[in-house]
Amino acid sequence: MSIAFTFPGQGSQAVGMGKDLADAFPEARAVFDEVDDALAQKLSTLMWEGPEDELTLTANAQPALMAVSLAAIRVLEARGLSLKNKVAYVAGHSLGEYSALAAAGTFSIADTARLLRIRGNAMQAAVPVGEGAMAAIIGLEQADVEAACEEAGKGSVCQIANDNGGGQLVISGAKPAVEHAARICTEKGAKRALMLPVSAPFHSALMQPAADAMREALAGVVKNAPVVPVVANVVVRPLSDPDEIAARLVEQVTGRVRWRETVEWFGQNGVTKLYEVGAGKVLSGLSRRIDRNIATANIGTSVDIDAALAEFGQA
Repeated sequence: MSIAFTFPGQGSQAVGMGKDLADAFPEARAVFDEVDDALAQKLSTLMWEGPEDELTLTANAQPALMAVSLAAIRVLEARGLSLKNKVAYVAGHSLGEYSALAAAGTFSIADTARLLRIRGNAMQAAVPVGEGAMAAIIGLEQADVEAACEEAGKGSVCQIANDNGGGQLVISGAKPAVEHAARICTEKGAKRALMLPVSAPFHSALMQPAADAMREALAGVVKNAPVVPVVANVVVRPLSDPDEIAARLVEQVTGRVRWRETVEWFGQNGVTKLYEVGAGKVLSGLSRRIDRNIATANIGTSVDIDAALAEFGQA
């Protein structure tokens, strides 16, 4: 059985996430303390007590989701799990790619938290609130969605931001263009074209200022070769060279999250089980719709930890 670990992206956050891990395992508590110290903020208190609207802010949600994922990883490792020996690949959805890289040892947890805080602030600041938008398009072929974006985006930005699989594509760009493209998609037969309650047009060309900020930030941190190859969002192939990893992370800010292709790549390269490590079950649901031959499981609670260790023979 070949295994891959996947790490969730923004939208999986919820007040209370990670509290069970922190209460049950000192190794998890240490991760949350490390993130708090790195950010000079009691992010863990916000995660466990709210308010939800503050946790949902991009600059908070991104490091918070990473913290939950890495808390689970550190607990597994403390109980004998070796990623290098047991896991063939890691991958993450958008910010989850940073969690995957931290799990694989490319970045320290503290540096990852600081990188994600910079990323979140830069993405939020790249476009004035109200000028950008995103929309989920359900049940329409990718070629039709791309054509709608091209028609609506003449003179402005409108592009596919996420290919999530299961017939779900997310478009992003200037608000009038995205709204126009959503209407075109409805006319073309989309089952749904839903404007998303997001604060910025993520993964679009409008995020270029944030990409520039990440290029500078990534240049200033220590980068190690990952102990497990990381399948990168923007190229859908495993990377091990730290400099290329950093370059792809910069591209990722404005580029498409190719999650459908990532799961398909896993299936084509011998992966038979995907574990979603961290908060929520979004990626597990997407994976089942993309390739039903790949089994899925979640590692986000103490009960999940025990089940995973039993499967890995570490219990």
